[in-house]
Amino acid sequence: MSKHISTFSNLQQRTIIGVLGAAVFIGGIWFNEWTYFLLFLGLTLLGIAEFYRLVRVQGIRPNRGLGLGLGALFFVSVFLIEKDLMPGELLYLSLPVLFLAFILELYRKQPQPFTNIAFTWMGVVYVAGPFGLLHLLGFLKGTYDWQPILGVMLLIWASDIGGYIFGKSFGKHKLFERISPGKTWEGWAGGTLLAMAVGYVLSLFFTDLALYQWIGIALLVAVFGVLGDLTESLLKRSLGVKDSGTLLPGHGGILDRFDSLLMAIPFIVAFLKIF
Repeated sequence: MSKHISTFSNLQQRTIIGVLGAAVFIGGIWFNEWTYFLLFLGLTLLGIAEFYRLVRVQGIRPNRGLGLGLGALFFVSVFLIEKDLMPGELLYLSLPVLFLAFILELYRKQPQPFTNIAFTWMGVVYVAGPFGLLHLLGFLKGTYDWQPILGVMLLIWASDIGGYIFGKSFGKHKLFERISPGKTWEGWAGGTLLAMAVGYVLSLFFTDLALYQWIGIALLVAVFGVLGDLTESLLKRSLGVKDSGTLLPGHGGILDRFDSLLMAIPFIVAFLKIF
């Protein structure tokens, strides 16, 4: 009996945190560009810090301060450039800061110095890179537009929900058993269908993008969102950890929540910029 009560209590906790988190998230994106900026700046810094905390279990010692500084510099610079508050040439300041990793490692006296440098960079590329590129979606037409950003999030949620429902109901054939035994091809197909259906609905209400663009984004989310999930699972398996963090009770860490988005953003930006 106590086990059932505990399970129900955990489900309640997950639901409440999920609803509140979604409300804050949607509100931050919708209200204006500065609430969006602060929301994702926080996610960027927390995500990088979480990544560095994860890899320390293997004795890797990335330069946390430099990585956080470089991630913030890239995220803030791209935002200010897109908002026409800073000339694009100043983004080149990231290059010397990037190579500070070599110089600073000379003085840190840590084992595996080049592994530390590599993982310092990886945390920035993996987290700050995609979140910085997200600004290009928000400023596709020169001024801030919340529709592409929120639409991408809704498509990712649709893909996840469809994958879960179809996987539980019809899942038989494993998608990538070595990395994630629970994922099935049936679940992936269901997630893809629901994402495309939501993409069509979005085209009716979020008219800043055309139907073919929303359908294209839905397909990219269905493919690369799952690959992002698998990539993060691969990272956790290689490090021997269950969740990337405990920031969100019942939901894991930042990387657990945004692994699909991090992988999908670069492909979505490339698609929209080309087409």
